[in-house]
Amino acid sequence: MEDNTLTHNITEPRKKDFAWSWVTSSRFLFYMQVVAFAAFLIGGSYALYQHRYKGKPKVMVPDNTLYTPKYK
Repeated sequence: MEDNTLTHNITEPRKKDFAWSWVTSSRFLFYMQVVAFAAFLIGGSYALYQHRYKGKPKVMVPDNTLYTPKYK
């Protein structure tokens, strides 16, 4: 009787092992892939937002370098 409980205790954790059950492991890997993709998408969007085009800057151009230059 003691051997039966010992065998039961050894095989029970194997059912909960990540590598033993392909259903549990594939579900876990799927959700990890979804989380990683969402994190990549949010991080990339934030980086693009930080480096966005902020408009045309006001540049001072000397009058003598214009298409029709103005001299003194």
